Amino acid sequence: MHETSLPSGAGELDARSRPSQRRSAAKSIVGGSIGNLIEWYDFHVYTTFSIYFAVSFFPRENRTIQLLSAAAIFAIGFLLRPVGSWLIGLYADRHGRRAGLTLSVVLMCAGSLAIGLCPTYPQIGMAAPVALLLARLVQGFSLGGEYGASAVYLSEIARPGHRGFYSSFHYVTLILGQLLATLVQVVLQSSMSHAQLMAWGWRVPFLTGAALALVAWWVRRNIDETPDFRALGEKEKRGISLATLREHWRPVLLVFGLTTGGTLAFFTYTVYMHNYLVNTVGLTAERSALLSLSTLTLFMIAQPFFGALSDLVGRRPLLLWFGIGGTFGTLPLLTALAHTRSATMVFLLLSLALLIVSGYTSVCSIVKAELFPARLRALGVGVPYSIATAIFGGTAGYAGLWFKSIGHESGFYVYASACIACTLIATLSLRRSDVQMPS
Repeated sequence: MHETSLPSGAGELDARSRPSQRRSAAKSIVGGSIGNLIEWYDFHVYTTFSIYFAVSFFPRENRTIQLLSAAAIFAIGFLLRPVGSWLIGLYADRHGRRAGLTLSVVLMCAGSLAIGLCPTYPQIGMAAPVALLLARLVQGFSLGGEYGASAVYLSEIARPGHRGFYSSFHYVTLILGQLLATLVQVVLQSSMSHAQLMAWGWRVPFLTGAALALVAWWVRRNIDETPDFRALGEKEKRGISLATLREHWRPVLLVFGLTTGGTLAFFTYTVYMHNYLVNTVGLTAERSALLSLSTLTLFMIAQPFFGALSDLVGRRPLLLWFGIGGTFGTLPLLTALAHTRSATMVFLLLSLALLIVSGYTSVCSIVKAELFPARLRALGVGVPYSIATAIFGGTAGYAGLWFKSIGHESGFYVYASACIACTLIATLSLRRSDVQMPS
């Protein structure tokens, strides 16, 4: 009987190629997801350091008005996200995932650099807040395009059977951006006086963000294009437009529905939670920051494990874990948090909440990417995601504070549960063909 055997030395060649393959995989993961680190670094730097730079950009008569003006400009940046996801998504679907990722990170660098170098109100008058607004609009535009291009790149570059694991790094770097911003905050506040931070120290984190974006640009210009995009014909690339999404209305609605509860839960337990622990639970700002750092670190570490699990059991079980746990667990979890005064109990409750949210964050990128054909993946994922995030994610903190201000904070718990129920409904609406089955 004839036996097929490998050529002599093939085993050795394969063994020698494995380190190179691992390095290539690591470069692809870093290149595809590093923009999320910069996005969330900038997000937290702006909100954290606004207490220092607001006086530099707005008239000095009223401190509260300065902070509100800075917050308003930050919120306006969210309005450009859907536009960025549309135009950069089109660009990535026509010219390549790598091209879209490189463009978005160049714009991120420009926005951070503009804020870090911008003259102050005493120097150029009303041109200062206008420049700040334009810089935030550029950042919002670039960040809108980042999600779709990044999610699609990670899903397409991954080997079959490992796509959940690869895509989970989308949120690993996102959370790492939050942790890095907090670290920069702690270092600067401990090494500079309040007067120095007010005068010029607030510029350091923005210039650091611009430097990080340059590193990301260098990494991304050397990453491989995805096989899915290379397989597309020129006619398929040229035929993409926003109107094309009408032909795929069902996956567009599914992405919007999946994002509705997922983005609200994520913003609630990461961004808004610091204020919640101080204003509602009654912890000190220092203890709240420490608890946030520790639980975020756990949250970050959990992502690859949940992503790898989805490669074994499928995406739907993890989305159901989040949908059911979030719909029926948010109210009791937030109620329990509001009534505890033990830091240990806060850590345990918040950790449980974030592990529930991990059922969404670890697989949301790959699930959304798998809903669309390769020719319009970046556009299809990015647009409905950006709209849902602007409506539900970006307003989570405001909604929580509004319910508290009218004396019905538990109303926010119900609102959050209802939004997560939308994600549960979208999950139950997924067909077997919509999600990759474990191999």
